[in-house]
Amino acid sequence: MTTKPKIIVLDDDPTGSQTVHSCLLLTRWDVETLRLGLTDDSPIFFVLTNTRALTPEEAADVTREVCHNLKLALESEQIQDFLVVSRSDSTLRGHYPVETDAIAAELGPFDAHFLVPAFFEGGRFTRDSVHYLIVNGVPTPVHETEFARDSVFGYHHSYLPDYVEEKTKGRIEADAVERFLLADIRSGSQERLMKLADNQCGVVDGETQADLNRFAADILTAASQGKRFLFRSAASILTALAALPPQPIAAEDMAKYVREGKPGAVIVGSHVKKTTEQLERLLQEEGIVGIEVDVSHLLDEEEVQRTALLDKTLKTLQDIHADGKTPVVYTSRQELTFNDTQTRLQFGVAVSTLLMDIVRGLPDDIGFLISKGGITSNDVLSTGLALTSARLLGQILAGCSMVRTPTDHPQFPNLPVVLFPGNVGDADALATIYRRLSAK
Repeated sequence: MTTKPKIIVLDDDPTGSQTVHSCLLLTRWDVETLRLGLTDDSPIFFVLTNTRALTPEEAADVTREVCHNLKLALESEQIQDFLVVSRSDSTLRGHYPVETDAIAAELGPFDAHFLVPAFFEGGRFTRDSVHYLIVNGVPTPVHETEFARDSVFGYHHSYLPDYVEEKTKGRIEADAVERFLLADIRSGSQERLMKLADNQCGVVDGETQADLNRFAADILTAASQGKRFLFRSAASILTALAALPPQPIAAEDMAKYVREGKPGAVIVGSHVKKTTEQLERLLQEEGIVGIEVDVSHLLDEEEVQRTALLDKTLKTLQDIHADGKTPVVYTSRQELTFNDTQTRLQFGVAVSTLLMDIVRGLPDDIGFLISKGGITSNDVLSTGLALTSARLLGQILAGCSMVRTPTDHPQFPNLPVVLFPGNVGDADALATIYRRLSAK
């Protein structure tokens, strides 16, 4: 019986755990905290680096720091058998190849790195090396979607070898990329995997979870024979690599985790179109009261205005909670324009700082917390709740993780927190989660 390698996921926002359960999410990466993950019973753990919110230089620095400490933690625990996954967005937005290069430099050499962007719960799959997103029931190549026009992470190709050439600025040419097509995966890839060397780039198809399960089985076999692999992926390959049993409490029954059956709070930072639709539906639910925070006030950087905005929001929030209802704090929906990327990122930080001050000001006895948006969710865990680690309970809806704060948390012990990515679920998804948590 070969022992399975430990699966170490460096997650660029905290939503990559959206297909697994019962493992640790770490928001710090000092050696001691990383050892917690390495020695945990679960085959997989996540380090939440939040690099998608950073500049490429900062992302590289953070990734190097994590890997440097990881090396020390692996040595101290005498673990040689591990797989590293750089988990990012399933619509191809993120710091590639910045992060995989940094991982390879610190933890390499690797025989290959694989791009596996499929995320089936989110309607993303890959066929003939072309990555698709299902939009209104129609499979659409991702370069034709709003995500390809992202002001920070835009791109021009859905055909993954061309995407690799574009993002590596020609360092890896499209025709040098190994393509693992559906037919290859379904008939078995092990022989091919054993021949890969020198951090060869491979792109991997996947139409169903069964495809990735098959590929993962071949990967694990090759890894047990000494091959070293690195992944740049979305969440579905993680399901396959971890091969976990069903989660302990079913999604429909997760109200059992709510503290004393009390009303909760919802924080909405993401402003993509899907989030706005979901927010509109949620605001129609019984027991919900919306609080819009006009973030354009943060543009003039006046501390007085910021403080006034925070105080007013917290007062409204306390009143809603005292009335036995669930407040929904959301940022104003109009898309603001910025002169450059740096200004946009700085404004993002200002908005997040305000939202985290709001999280810290939440009533201590809320029953649950829902955080909407990837970067927002990361900040809620690491800054708002100041967690070093949280235990993942499972998924309350496909692609939406629920974690719980530790018993000894100074302000919110045993608080269930839903991490809801910006681009997941149908228009009713946010309302569905609220109803599940409010079920008596």
